[in-house]
Amino acid sequence: MSFSLSDIFDSLGTFIGTGRQTGIFSGKEELALEKEHGFKSKLDKALFADSIATGIGSIFGTSNITTYVESSAGIGAGARTGLASVVVSILFLLSSLLSPLLSVIPDAAIAPALILVGIMMMSSFGDIDWKNISVAIPAFMTSILMAFCSNITYGIAAGFIFYCVVQTVTGNVKKVHPLIWIVSLLFVINFTVLAFI
Repeated sequence: MSFSLSDIFDSLGTFIGTGRQTGIFSGKEELALEKEHGFKSKLDKALFADSIATGIGSIFGTSNITTYVESSAGIGAGARTGLASVVVSILFLLSSLLSPLLSVIPDAAIAPALILVGIMMMSSFGDIDWKNISVAIPAFMTSILMAFCSNITYGIAAGFIFYCVVQTVTGNVKKVHPLIWIVSLLFVINFTVLAFI
């Protein structure tokens, strides 16, 4: 359950973030994901492909095969098609052969790329309604926990949990969809289990 929640929300957050940046996934695509059944939107198809890759990858004993937020660095540099992914996969294959040589490069060399990714992700903060407390608190907690925990899933979990808390405190419990309550409860159980491990 822990891996499923992690993969689903990691992928969903990354797809929406990078998809908005490229213009592939619009608000219309996100509504189609919510309201329509089957594989009608591009986001549905992308999530399905991600789940298949994760399933097949686990059969071969690899770690999660998933979308990475670092893709936004490539998008910012102009990558908009699958050709960029093919080039990156070839370079990864070559880097595995050259790993002893590449291990000489210090981790600090990665920092500029990660800073650019962070800057590109911050552009979405302008779309948040900061004057609406029921939106602002979950958005703030999501972004803070993502940064401090270095984990997209933990940030999204905080957003779900704090959304439920804020809606309860403001007396808008009925506005919260039952599925959000269920996911929030699963996240609380997940965090509780992780605390005792």
